[in-house]
Amino acid sequence: MRFDLENLPSDTALLHRLVREMADVVESRDGEIERLQIIIKKLQRAQFGRRSERLDADQLALALEDLDGDIARIRESRPAIATEAAETPSRRQPLPDHLPREDVLLDVDSEICGCCGGALHAIGESVSEMLDWVPAQLRVVRISRPKYACRACNKVVQAPPPERLIAGGLATPALLTQVLVSKYCDHTPLYRQSQIFARHGVDLSRSTIVGWVGGACWRLEALHERLCKNVFASNHLFADDTPIPVLDPGRGRTKTGRLWVYAREQRPWSGPEPLAAVYLYAPDRKAERPASHLEDFKGVLHVDGYAGFEQLANNSDVVLAACWAHTRRKFYEVAEATGSPVAAEALRRIGELYVVEARVRGQSSAHRLAERRSFSKPIVQALHAWLEAPLPRVAGRSTLAEAIRYALSRWEGLTRFLHDGRIELDTNPVERAIRLVALGRKNHLFAGSDGGGHRWAVACSLIETCKLNNVEPYVYLRDVLQRMVNGHPVNRLDELLPWNWSSAGPAAATA
Repeated sequence: MRFDLENLPSDTALLHRLVREMADVVESRDGEIERLQIIIKKLQRAQFGRRSERLDADQLALALEDLDGDIARIRESRPAIATEAAETPSRRQPLPDHLPREDVLLDVDSEICGCCGGALHAIGESVSEMLDWVPAQLRVVRISRPKYACRACNKVVQAPPPERLIAGGLATPALLTQVLVSKYCDHTPLYRQSQIFARHGVDLSRSTIVGWVGGACWRLEALHERLCKNVFASNHLFADDTPIPVLDPGRGRTKTGRLWVYAREQRPWSGPEPLAAVYLYAPDRKAERPASHLEDFKGVLHVDGYAGFEQLANNSDVVLAACWAHTRRKFYEVAEATGSPVAAEALRRIGELYVVEARVRGQSSAHRLAERRSFSKPIVQALHAWLEAPLPRVAGRSTLAEAIRYALSRWEGLTRFLHDGRIELDTNPVERAIRLVALGRKNHLFAGSDGGGHRWAVACSLIETCKLNNVEPYVYLRDVLQRMVNGHPVNRLDELLPWNWSSAGPAAATA
């Protein structure tokens, strides 16, 4: 709402109307500001508050969604605000070029000017775009195979039946891919998918869909093995594990299985190898699990404080780089619980290391190493001496002493980054890869068996690697499964790895 303050109208009724409109706008904006302030406080508590008070990321997202909904409602209910918002230049990105377009022409009723009766002539046009949704639908692919007979020899000729992804199954590769992506990427449990199909008028029991998932993942196992072989041939990896509940029918409850996650991330030092993440299921957390996974690995392994990884250091071909983020977390917990000035000072000093890292991220390994030796090395040396000084004066069983010992006992691994510009300060790349599992764990709750844990690992490996390489998981998996039905050679599986795959020449669709 804009008007000339030096030339206000003299009409009392008009002034009253303007004042009422201004009051409405102020009231609406005050409410909007109040809601934004509440969200800011929630964000601050999520970031800096005590652990018991921190918001779950999903809860925070829901709060933000509700806030945006409230703002939209205010705009629509108040014409003055809606008009002002419409006049504000939009900052949203243009709609993607690859989306199909449907042209709608809105022309004037007559080419005769309604004012003077003269002829109208075109001087241009205004073009705007809206995003539409075409609902997904199930369809039936009918396969006809005509039969032919020879009158001379009575021989019958007919085209062979098409190969099916699931022997005797109804699902095409496209439908199977939808089930896989819905479960392992969008975290929709199979029983909910069964309910969705039922709303479309198709009765597909959960046991039927489970069989589809098992058959499709069996087809993908060879590609998963090839992906693992490619990743473990690298010389820099990040490793971690995360628990998943697994149904244990014999005891009538769940047991705790493990997904071991290995991530490859070389963007911080402009490395040549593509991004990747592989998941391997194991029924326990024994140290021999990562040892067997990495039996042929040679290089630097970024790990957290799990003692099982320490056994890998006995292999002269493996160098362990410890995680500064885990070290920082120990001091953060102490600072939050006790307000210890020693812990606060440790956090400040560790923060200085991350300032240097932010400056060299994306640079060559040689440049990173030179910067670290100039700026990070003095910080690390001073931190080591500073941590050793208070340790004798701190109660041996205190959490502060535990945090200091945690850092000092891993000092060799924590300082690896000062000798190799390719080494990162923390294990954040693999922590990000674990989020895919954590989200699924909240929705489908547990794996039905150890076999279900293995299928979880196979699907997540391909889906997460697709996402890391900006490949749409549904398009990729649908094409890969179709190629396998069409007989893609096993010795050419490298062509189907997400970073090598191209949708430019997709497999011919068959039933």
